[in-house]
Amino acid sequence: MIQAHVLSGDAGFLKRIRSGVFSGSVHSLFDRTINLHCREKEELFTIACVELDNGPNTLVTDRKRFQDLRIAVDDPVFVRDGELFIGQALALSWQQAKRWECKLPAYPVTDQKLRANVAVMKEYVAAHGKPGGLKKASSPVNAFEAEVSSLLGARTSQLYQSLALGRWSEACELAIGLVGLGPGLTPSGDDYLAGLFSVYHLPNAPCCLPYPFFEKFARETGQRTNEISYMMIKKAAVGHVRESIVSLLQAAIEGTAEEVIRSLDKVLSIGSSSGTDMTMGLISGVELQLETGGNVCLSKS
Repeated sequence: MIQAHVLSGDAGFLKRIRSGVFSGSVHSLFDRTINLHCREKEELFTIACVELDNGPNTLVTDRKRFQDLRIAVDDPVFVRDGELFIGQALALSWQQAKRWECKLPAYPVTDQKLRANVAVMKEYVAAHGKPGGLKKASSPVNAFEAEVSSLLGARTSQLYQSLALGRWSEACELAIGLVGLGPGLTPSGDDYLAGLFSVYHLPNAPCCLPYPFFEKFARETGQRTNEISYMMIKKAAVGHVRESIVSLLQAAIEGTAEEVIRSLDKVLSIGSSSGTDMTMGLISGVELQLETGGNVCLSKS
């Protein structure tokens, strides 16, 4: 049995295991993450290695990797004697873990700095973003990749226009149509939406979306993508995103260009093209706020 320590974790996840109310099984495992299915909440929770950032339903451990731990899909997961056991291979203690909560920064009263920083982000993504998803590759691997890239571009553009015009019902259908589209464990369309939704949940954002938008979105997308990606966009739909996205938004709102680039580099390093796709969604969300501002603000009734 390998002993490991939780360094930090989602406050709700930590509260759940501290209360002893967590049981389930291993859903999937990778080199840097182990995904758990929680029987009580019917959601996925993630155990992450030390190099990953905090996120919803996530515990970050002191492990560098999870390979060769003799953990298998469907292994039991349970809390006992102050530890979270994953099969017969791994026991996690959490007593010294730091609590993390997703707290999005407030939208600024004046937007000059935000406008300037968005310009920095767009230029940097154009130069350093990873192609393969929303950012078109200079030389697509094949015709299918080129077609998917074009489809992503067209659908995100249509969604942008619907949101700009305040057509939330139409926009919701377009957002649902993006789910599951594109390559990767978290498809590009899902990553784009996670970035986009994060901006719409900023406190004091001048342009908002009604509650039924996100309720319908979460209800109708569960079968359109894999469970791991669905958890990401389900959480983003209520304003819960990973720490690196929060940091990027904070830097965009009040940081220098250098701070923006440092935060942006961390997001762009996520996955093959996931970080780039998230950033492009985030940029779209900010531009919609800047362009439509108080002109289109939909109530949550």
